[in-house]
Amino acid sequence: MSRISHGIASRIFRRILVPHDFSDHATRALEIAAGLAAPDSTLTVLHAVVPVSTSIGVPGADLTWTPPPEMVNDLERELEEIVTRTVGRAAAARVKCRVVTADPLTAILAAARRADVIVMTTVGRTGLTHLLMGSVAEKVVRHATVPVLTIHPAAARRVTAAPRKRRRVSAR
Repeated sequence: MSRISHGIASRIFRRILVPHDFSDHATRALEIAAGLAAPDSTLTVLHAVVPVSTSIGVPGADLTWTPPPEMVNDLERELEEIVTRTVGRAAAARVKCRVVTADPLTAILAAARRADVIVMTTVGRTGLTHLLMGSVAEKVVRHATVPVLTIHPAAARRVTAAPRKRRRVSAR
């Protein structure tokens, strides 16, 4: 990123939200978000654990499973390890890792109230799965009140890949 464009991005995107589902794609989005961040920016890496509700057809007998606090703590530690490996120990100090119990869309939109931009990858569901479930990224784009940078997984691999050395071509 050029010095001019990085300066503009750092003034606009001081609080960056990165939804993370423990996939390689989400980690690539974290790498890209870290590249957008200025030294005084903060990144929030958010993971949502979906509570599971069941209905057995008997009034008052509905069951809801929520993750125990130990599981949430373990997920937070795992997220912190991913952040440290991805952005480095020094930069990890300005990253906040949060694990919440909620629907991912609801959690992302709530966290976005304290963000200037959301950086996330799309997984690209197609066919019946897309029709029935939709895409969290698509819903975030539709409902977020802040800009959303969505990155296709293939593009994320290209952006985060190590730069290749170019061979010099001499004119003869």
